[in-house]
Amino acid sequence: MTKEVTSFVYVTYIASTPEKVFEAISNPEITRRYWGHENVSDWKPGSTWEHIRANDERTVNIVGKVIEFSPPNRLVISWASPARADNPESHSRVTFEIEEYEDMVRLTVAHDELEADSDMAKGISKGWPVVLSSLKSYLETGSGLDVFAKPKAA
Repeated sequence: MTKEVTSFVYVTYIASTPEKVFEAISNPEITRRYWGHENVSDWKPGSTWEHIRANDERTVNIVGKVIEFSPPNRLVISWASPARADNPESHSRVTFEIEEYEDMVRLTVAHDELEADSDMAKGISKGWPVVLSSLKSYLETGSGLDVFAKPKAA
């Protein structure tokens, strides 16, 4: 039986350069500042990458493989929870497309091959918007957002 899959596409415009946006996605010292995690890899196609919480516990939250690394315009990675990393069927794919757009950058993040209605898909649908907003804020102002913030109680 084939699993039902879903995908999400997010587009944002950032007053920056493709080089700075690409570095902000792939440099762990920068990702920790707006994402609260470090994206760690040697970024060679076929290599592993880890999404490590930037706190004292250093929990590995997501793992995957580097599929394509083409600075400063394209990065493609697989994405899985560590508990399911050994099962290729559980991996989804994230594609970062970075293009110059007049005096700014158009960043498109496509997260596809997600199992429909899974906890991962539900988390992705809430997580990417705040992460990308924080990335934009960081690159434009020097300060990221609190990506772990929760809605205020009514």
